[in-house]
Amino acid sequence: MKFQIWLWVGLITCALPLFAQETTPPLSSNPIIAKSPIKPAYKVGEWFKFRIHYGIFNASYATLELTEATWNGQPAFYAKGVGRTTGLARLFFKVDDYYSSYFTKEDNRPLHFIRNINEGGYKKHLTIDFDHKQQHATVVDLKKETTGIYSTDQEVQDLISFVYYLRKHLDVDAIKKDEFVVVNLFFDSENYTFKFKFLGRETIKTKFGKVKTLKFRPYVQSGRVFRSSESISLWVSSDDNKIPLCLQADLSVGSITADLDAFKGLKNPFEIVVEE
Repeated sequence: MKFQIWLWVGLITCALPLFAQETTPPLSSNPIIAKSPIKPAYKVGEWFKFRIHYGIFNASYATLELTEATWNGQPAFYAKGVGRTTGLARLFFKVDDYYSSYFTKEDNRPLHFIRNINEGGYKKHLTIDFDHKQQHATVVDLKKETTGIYSTDQEVQDLISFVYYLRKHLDVDAIKKDEFVVVNLFFDSENYTFKFKFLGRETIKTKFGKVKTLKFRPYVQSGRVFRSSESISLWVSSDDNKIPLCLQADLSVGSITADLDAFKGLKNPFEIVVEE
């Protein structure tokens, strides 16, 4: 089984090629996405570290950091994600993954995306440039030395920018149980419709204390990687930061749990439940 530690940071990265519209139930309502940001959920300097367990093994760590930069003369956010296996897991399966995204500050539109991975000897290095007016993406495979131009869906996101897009535009006060959130993604050379269901609100235990969360169910295709189409559960803080706190996935072989291990530079207070 291809073990990608960016399952967590990219919200099931290794499943993106497996997303299939026919495996996703029909929407029960319109997507709960506000056209204007509800409240700023992040700022420059934000940094997360995630710890990922494969069964009983501490398999890997991943970090996600937000800075600012300029792309083709345009001020932009720059988000960088780095993941690698550690310890015993690295002896059996060496993974060094790098993902980054330049996206606009105003509306979170991706401008330039980089994917540079080495997973057990499988290497891939490509860049994607987005042209939202023409609705196409230029994909350069630096390893194969090829270039392709592909049509993209409206309001498309890349693998990293969509995390910030949802944190900025998801209206957590308007969403109701069993409603769906839908995002158009472009990954490698294909368009995907990423859908996940809101399961309700839960208070969970974290290393930082008890936190009120929103629980979601991303839908994926069962088979090679995931045990069923409902194999993944995701918990996001219900405060103004909308931080991904925990992910659990039942795989065809074993299971993965990912937890927020450290953070800094949050835009808003991180709300912990204080028990009297």
